Amino acid sequence: MKLSIIDIAVVLLSLIFIIWWAVRHGKSGDSGSYFLAGRTMPWWGIGLSLFAASISSTTLIGQTGDAYSTGLAVFNYNLVGVVVMVFFAVFLLPVYIRTGIFTIPEYLERRFNAGSRYYFSFISIVGNVFLDAAGALYAAALIVKLILPDVDIRVIILAFAALAASYTISGGLSSAISAEILQACILIAGSVLLAVWVTLSGGLEYFQNLVASGDVLVKLVRPIDDAATPWLALLIGMPVTGLYFWANSQTLVQRVLSARNLNEGRKGVMLNGGLTLCTLFLFAVPGVMCRRLFPGLESPDMVYPSMILNLMPVGLVGLMIAVLLAALTSTLSAIMNATSTLFTMDFYGKIDRMASDRRLVHVGKAVSLVVVVIAALWAPQIGRFDSLLKYYQEILSYLAPPVVAAFLLGIFSRRANGQGVFAGLVAGLVVAVLMLSFKDRIFGDMHFLFIVPVLFVFSMALMYVVSLFFPPPEECRLEGNVFRLQDLKKEWQDMSGIRWWADYRVWSAVLLLSCMVLLVIFG
Repeated sequence: MKLSIIDIAVVLLSLIFIIWWAVRHGKSGDSGSYFLAGRTMPWWGIGLSLFAASISSTTLIGQTGDAYSTGLAVFNYNLVGVVVMVFFAVFLLPVYIRTGIFTIPEYLERRFNAGSRYYFSFISIVGNVFLDAAGALYAAALIVKLILPDVDIRVIILAFAALAASYTISGGLSSAISAEILQACILIAGSVLLAVWVTLSGGLEYFQNLVASGDVLVKLVRPIDDAATPWLALLIGMPVTGLYFWANSQTLVQRVLSARNLNEGRKGVMLNGGLTLCTLFLFAVPGVMCRRLFPGLESPDMVYPSMILNLMPVGLVGLMIAVLLAALTSTLSAIMNATSTLFTMDFYGKIDRMASDRRLVHVGKAVSLVVVVIAALWAPQIGRFDSLLKYYQEILSYLAPPVVAAFLLGIFSRRANGQGVFAGLVAGLVVAVLMLSFKDRIFGDMHFLFIVPVLFVFSMALMYVVSLFFPPPEECRLEGNVFRLQDLKKEWQDMSGIRWWADYRVWSAVLLLSCMVLLVIFG
């Protein structure tokens, strides 16, 4: 299908406006402004920014496509993710904010040692480039390829890399967040419109029939041998990958670190949680409906763009494509800024300890450029995998467990030390490399979400046991870097006079209750 002149104009004008808006609100005068937006962000900005940054190929393209092929069970990643967000906001975020860190790996150095910081920072940079950034570029290219089938996919990828770089490199996190807030508002409105259109185009009757017949496609809780998301994975596998994504990812947590205070950061996480729950009806349910509307698609990754191109009228097609491309570009922008922050603060800042703020900003800009170039070169290789979601989730399942174990031990255990955690991280990396080559020999055809808790328990046990062979950590490693129940009690006492709508605890309860209701309805 070819776009009309009106749709092409809408796409171009929308993208131009977003770039102008982002550049206009960029800040790069000092490292605090460039990498953390001056730590002045309000809760609503954080929530919208988190949502836009997390709506990557994994959600728009991957989740809708996976719902098309396997049903609603793919939403379990988001459902468990919301529970993880509440846990993160209550227990982990206070520690992060209190330490005043720029990067998530920086916490590992404060709590353990420099080796742990360098390891996780390196892993994060590699993951950002080859998983997240490359995935976002590939997803954007898939959409354009559908519209312009004669254009080489590598050319499309390079064009979108340049688009994201145009405002991220110059304005840093302030530009990225400004663009994401605008993109989130447009994305929500556009996704609601598209979901309604799919429903009214014949999808509702099909979905109702599936529900009435008790079809497995509309079930969140699946049998233990289900190929998509077995029910046990919700309890032992997804929480680990969810913690890595929402509590250990520099790309997302960096936005919360930009909050003007802890309460604003927590409320921003709650807003993002509410929006994430809505993706069941914005992406997963329409994906299932498309089994009736577009049977026999060659690739499930084409479901979302097919909805736009075949169901929307002239003008709205252009708007929806602009929304989709802008969302994917915002993810790439977030990754670029996070990666430049990691390299600049965790590596360059250690090498050149006398570097000025201006110098750090220049290095951050250069790193952003290198990141987007490498991601653009690797992105075409993703086509070898079955789907974007499987590409992302399987590789993440090997990298996440040791990292999550390190952070949980750091925050909740006073006995774990640097020697033990570093040993566990290195061992986890060795296991991950072996998994890439010998997974079938080690675990056979076991679902990768069952492999996650095995690697997690192995890493945590090794870290703790090795720690026992060395002296307990010094008090300076513990002070302010571990969770203390008395701190939480005092904090809640100080909140006794706060209005209910401004209390994150109320919204935490609402989110958890909503998760339970969805499990009952679609269980």
